[in-house]
Amino acid sequence: MLGKTFDAAAVERTHYENWEKAGAFAADPNSSKVPYTIMMPPPNVTGSLHMGHALTFTIQDILVRYKRKTGKDTLWQPGTDHAGIATQSVVERQLAAKQITRRAIGREAFVEKIWEWKAESGGTITSQLRALGASPDWQRERFTMDEGCSDAVAKVFVDLHKKGLIYKDKRLVNWDPELHTAISDLEVQQVESKGHLWYFRYPLEDDPSRHIVVATTRPETMLGDSGIAVHPDDERYKDLVGKYAILPLVGRRIPIVADEYSDPEKGSGAVKMTPAHDFNDFEVGRRHNLEQINIFDSRARINENAPEAYRGLDRFDARKKIIADMEEAGLLEQIEDIQHTVPHGDRSGVEIEPWLTDQWYCDAETLAKPAIEAVETGKTQFVPKSWENTYFDWMRNIQPWCISRQLWWGHQIPAWYGPDGSIFVEESEEAAQAAADAHYGAPTEITRDEDVLDTWFSSALWPFSTLGWPEKTPELDRYYPGDVLVTGFDIIFFWVARMMMMGIHFMGEVPFSTVYIHALVRDQHGAKMSKSKGNVMDPLDLIEKFGTDALRFTLTAMAAQGRDIKLAESRVEGYRNFTTKLWNAARYAEMNECQWDASFDPKAATQTVNRWIISELAETEAKVSKAIDSYRFNDAAGALYHFIWGTYCDWYLEFTKPILSGADKAAAEETRKATAWVLMQAINLLNPLMPFITEELWSAFGGEGQLITTAWPDGLQEAADADAIAEMDWVVRLISEVRSIRSEMNVPAAAKIDLLLKDMSAQTVERLERNRDVIIRLARLETISATEDIPTGAVQGVIDEAMIVLPIADVLDLAQERVRLEKDLGKLDGEIIKLDKKLSNESFTSRAPAEVVEENRERLADEKARRDKLAAALERIAAL
Repeated sequence: MLGKTFDAAAVERTHYENWEKAGAFAADPNSSKVPYTIMMPPPNVTGSLHMGHALTFTIQDILVRYKRKTGKDTLWQPGTDHAGIATQSVVERQLAAKQITRRAIGREAFVEKIWEWKAESGGTITSQLRALGASPDWQRERFTMDEGCSDAVAKVFVDLHKKGLIYKDKRLVNWDPELHTAISDLEVQQVESKGHLWYFRYPLEDDPSRHIVVATTRPETMLGDSGIAVHPDDERYKDLVGKYAILPLVGRRIPIVADEYSDPEKGSGAVKMTPAHDFNDFEVGRRHNLEQINIFDSRARINENAPEAYRGLDRFDARKKIIADMEEAGLLEQIEDIQHTVPHGDRSGVEIEPWLTDQWYCDAETLAKPAIEAVETGKTQFVPKSWENTYFDWMRNIQPWCISRQLWWGHQIPAWYGPDGSIFVEESEEAAQAAADAHYGAPTEITRDEDVLDTWFSSALWPFSTLGWPEKTPELDRYYPGDVLVTGFDIIFFWVARMMMMGIHFMGEVPFSTVYIHALVRDQHGAKMSKSKGNVMDPLDLIEKFGTDALRFTLTAMAAQGRDIKLAESRVEGYRNFTTKLWNAARYAEMNECQWDASFDPKAATQTVNRWIISELAETEAKVSKAIDSYRFNDAAGALYHFIWGTYCDWYLEFTKPILSGADKAAAEETRKATAWVLMQAINLLNPLMPFITEELWSAFGGEGQLITTAWPDGLQEAADADAIAEMDWVVRLISEVRSIRSEMNVPAAAKIDLLLKDMSAQTVERLERNRDVIIRLARLETISATEDIPTGAVQGVIDEAMIVLPIADVLDLAQERVRLEKDLGKLDGEIIKLDKKLSNESFTSRAPAEVVEENRERLADEKARRDKLAAALERIAAL
């Protein structure tokens, strides 16, 4: 017997453990079924479940559960990422609490400490994914630093190096002066800050009495200036192009060059060039052969390449001294207050410094060409398609990929150096030693490169390294290429593009045929969630409060393609009510002895209402299947919600109550079986979205085996009956129209009124006679009859060819109702005028956050819809 309420917490763990024990998640390389593969984006081993995880893994789980049910051999490949900087930072903080530094204990001991941390705490994220109901093949779980993945990384590095696609170079990188490592763009956080624009005068070489004024937000970098750029069309400076200025405080002679990078409208129109400390300046410098002068050390302190007065100063202390010195020299023209974005390291929190340093690079431009062609020709397709433009934009303007990091945790670069600096790149130290000995003609000591690879390097190999490559395994042969990758737009370049490049290069095929890009989960106002704003919603808290199924269904129902999710707790609570509705429907069926009979033949149903609900079920199955296959997850959720809450609970169960308690035993028996059978089929359809409550109900009603491995409902269309759909649809529309008019006219709920129908066709008359009792009961009517005349005091509506006539004068004070409606309309008109005025104000629309403007637009649309409804009701009264 089902309990009064569904206790999610009491059953979720049990069902999940049962699924795992039964091997329900397992792929079978020996299966004759068609394979279906999804590569799980490996979450950081340091991570804990956030709302972005909840969305992406819910979508992936829906796909996997659905494909499993539809007869595919599904592999959802799980695993975690070693997360170089994040993990190293966690362990360094733990050591720091004990007054220990990593350098004090050495590399080997430090790395061992990280492995110990992973063994103790690294499973947090995977246990949380289990709480979400994720069903990957956990027995195949991989880690980007495990032995097999590490072997793949070494082989790829060596192979690309031998082909000239990996090389060392001196270029600008995002340098974190706190962590002392290069970091990727994804690890750089742009922080909105108040700052200044300092205008400095640089004297001209041929006439020191004249100056060219440059503006900068970073005065300390002027010590490394090697040029000044002006726009070629800027009349103010045309006579200066080709001449030289003298760099104040340093005395260096620097050329004035013409380059379109300079914006005449910004600052003074003249830009100081520091090629060693600014990415744009670096490119301008390469075009004009400007000297690259590095004035910082790894801690962002001024080095020996600057005048002695500034050496050893921290960059910000140097800034203060330079400003003071320039002012004292009479070369500070003005200071302008500005608001600008300043790059910070997302781990260290310090300002990032563009720094010229030797690093390892990958020739991404060469690798990108076939990856671009694969999307252009449709071998891989993006959903929504618009994201292809983002992919192309990045890939067609791709820069060399800096793949080295100055960390200890990660895949140490397989390169060794001889005493003269010669580099030996091999998969093992033994092979490198042999190469060095052969090169020098005698046993020679070699030293391994201390750097590790960018985390994204190993992640780029994920679709094939996890399947056993470089070995030729059955899994690699069967599950590569994969079917779909599900991910967020923010890592299209960092991960998706790089998997495309590596997959095509090493496997000869794209790693996946479809890339589904889901939206961001924002707060209810459309703002991005962040700890600093205090608007972060913890999925685990929501699971504890409302159950996993409610959270999963909420995210699915709101996952419209190309539209960010505005999530509020009230939404999750609302869909928790959906689980309650389903549970209560099941309890109702149980109390009315509606028992599951797997042998029930839907095609043999005789009652129109039963043929109708079976037909509606068939239509819902078709909608859900189509929606999931086309990655329209919100449409799948909407179809299920509409059918279960609306069609089944609100209509079918109400329609059939008289049958269950009536004298026709055969009709009652058929209806009991149909009620249970349709409920179980609906539960099966809902299972990929809400796995826990559906598994619980399946078991409670005696379903065979586990629902997770039960086949998807098949052949339902064979039992569809168009006539039954048409008739019951007419009944639903008639009752709904009567209810709507009653609501608009404020007819008391307890009042029973007459329904008159005018100009009915013969078919309508027949439908009315067959369904008279249920219409009277559900529309709260006294009688139903045909009429040729429209009595005074009656409101009207339409259903198909017939006119609905409802005499309400006896149950409603029309004058009082008119006054109420006019008053409500007046209030609404005032609110609409206010909102219209606000949205017509350019000052508001340009300055207010986009989410606030959108919220006001939505509110205006809602108020206008309410006004239209009230106006229609007023018109009805006026016509009486």
